[in-house]
Amino acid sequence: MISICVKNLNKCYRVREGNLPALSAVDLEVAEGEFVSIVGPSGCGKSTLLYILGGFIRADSGVIEVGGKAVTGPGTDRGVVFQEYALFPWLTVTQNIRYGLEMTGVARREREETVRRLVRTIGLEGFEHRFPRELSGGMKQRVAIARTLAYDPNILLLDEPFGALDAQTRETMQDELLRLWQATRKTVVMVTHDVNEAVYLSDRVLVMSQRPGRMVAKFSIAIDRSGNRETTMLNADFNAVRNEVWLAVRRQVAATSAA
Repeated sequence: MISICVKNLNKCYRVREGNLPALSAVDLEVAEGEFVSIVGPSGCGKSTLLYILGGFIRADSGVIEVGGKAVTGPGTDRGVVFQEYALFPWLTVTQNIRYGLEMTGVARREREETVRRLVRTIGLEGFEHRFPRELSGGMKQRVAIARTLAYDPNILLLDEPFGALDAQTRETMQDELLRLWQATRKTVVMVTHDVNEAVYLSDRVLVMSQRPGRMVAKFSIAIDRSGNRETTMLNADFNAVRNEVWLAVRRQVAATSAA
């Protein structure tokens, strides 16, 4: 089943100098349970596309459907994880995770069971009563992901979720996200600049052009993830498709520089 359907999507920003085209004739289909990553040059409209899917930005024209229904605004069927965590600094770990459940009127017993389960899932037992300022970057992002998972959205929209983390923590969080996705099989659309990350995590990787962004290449990822991270990344299939994606992105970056 198709979870996300985008057809002939166009978006233009109004700026002082006039109109700034951001997206042009974007087509996108994502199957239910699929993990899709979008890469491309900086400023190509990747995040704009994600925020349109999330209902935070309105497109100028085109079809944007989630679960067969037109997107008219944010909804609990879509959970968004931002690069900068977006946690409430005055709430503890459990209070941040619980927040969305309280807002949607979930019964107290169910709320507490869900929070306890997610704290175990993200490996933060013992940190339940800590505030964001007392957590590392990786811990904060785990809480942000858990808060999104708490209200059980069908779709996860991830905007550079690990971009602010150091390399070691980023790899740990990539493995954590992969484990969570394999356990839940939610539909995931992730924007990233990291080609390794995109290939390591995804079923498909889509490459966008320079602005105005459009889809110019797509790659199906069929790699063996049954071993550990090192085994996967040393696999010849992984390196072959990673190089293809990297070259496709490089061509768009070069086109941007020459423009």
